[in-house]
Amino acid sequence: MSGTSCPNASYAMAGLRPNGNHHQAKRTDKCCYFQMPLHYPRYKKSDYENMPERQLDCLLNEYGLPVIGDVNQKRKFAMGAFLWPSQNE
Repeated sequence: MSGTSCPNASYAMAGLRPNGNHHQAKRTDKCCYFQMPLHYPRYKKSDYENMPERQLDCLLNEYGLPVIGDVNQKRKFAMGAFLWPSQNE
């Protein structure tokens, strides 16, 4: 990921889905569906260990995962969610 903003944030703010179609459903404050991102993140353990908190927040948010806790808890959660057991060593 590059930059400081979440890539899907512009879609959510504009009421668009990534495919460009307008979201016709009634808007609510809560997310009413889960949309799996197109690509699985391909970061290494060292990438997660050095990733800024803002980028971790965007990554977790993109996959609909909780963005709570301090930066170390977020890193640990992201590594547990996205790394295969063999990559954690």
